[in-house]
Amino acid sequence: MNEMEREALVKLAEEIATKAHDGQFRRGGIIPYIEHPRAVVERVAGDHEAEVVAWLHDVIEDTSESAESLIEAGVPEYLVAEVVLLTKTREAVYDQYLERIAASPIACRVKIADMLSNLADHPTRKQIRKYARGLLRLTRDSS
Repeated sequence: MNEMEREALVKLAEEIATKAHDGQFRRGGIIPYIEHPRAVVERVAGDHEAEVVAWLHDVIEDTSESAESLIEAGVPEYLVAEVVLLTKTREAVYDQYLERIAASPIACRVKIADMLSNLADHPTRKQIRKYARGLLRLTRDSS
């Protein structure tokens, strides 16, 4: 994939996320939700694959988008798989969820950026503890 194709893919992901999160707001109901994926993208800037995943990291979990709809829209299956990996279900045990993410360099990079963004958005003490534990797990040297 050449540079123009990579940039077009990032733009596609941004358009999908912007449309999918339209009308949603962050905590407090003032800031449009799309500002969160934008902040995550900024933290992974320069890595086109991670940027695509960052734009889309919450769309399956929090909107009507599905893995199938992302593929149909033109997002490569391997990047949709990363988005699915980042999609937390109610049944997911947090530590197992983190272990799966830790095994994927793209998902791991995006999740760390996601946690940092969440920590910058007036987290509760409980959220701070959760993200601290998650960050420690995802930044653990596996060698």
